[in-house]
Amino acid sequence: MAQVLPIGSRRAKPAAPAHFVRAELVRLLALYAQRVADGDWRDYAIDQRPGRAEFSVYRHTLENPLFTIRKCTDAGGERWEVASGPRKLHHAGSLDEVLTVFQRTLRVAH
Repeated sequence: MAQVLPIGSRRAKPAAPAHFVRAELVRLLALYAQRVADGDWRDYAIDQRPGRAEFSVYRHTLENPLFTIRKCTDAGGERWEVASGPRKLHHAGSLDEVLTVFQRTLRVAH
């Protein structure tokens, strides 16, 4: 005799939306404030999608984002990445590691 199974038990469960915790937001907004003060960035957006949260920064509001900082969560844990458009610039296991891409190197001006 065949066994009847509810349809919902066979469907793949969607990934839970990722989110930034307060400490991560404080770190991201501190970097944003520093770059706004330098005149580099002008606007930001926060987005949640299944399995990832994104913090995007813009030079001008109507343009594509200059950089997108993503927190991706999956079964293996969480990972961070920084992208500029379709190009991935850096990825790491922690926010502090991935934000090293924004550290400026000092050069002697002639």
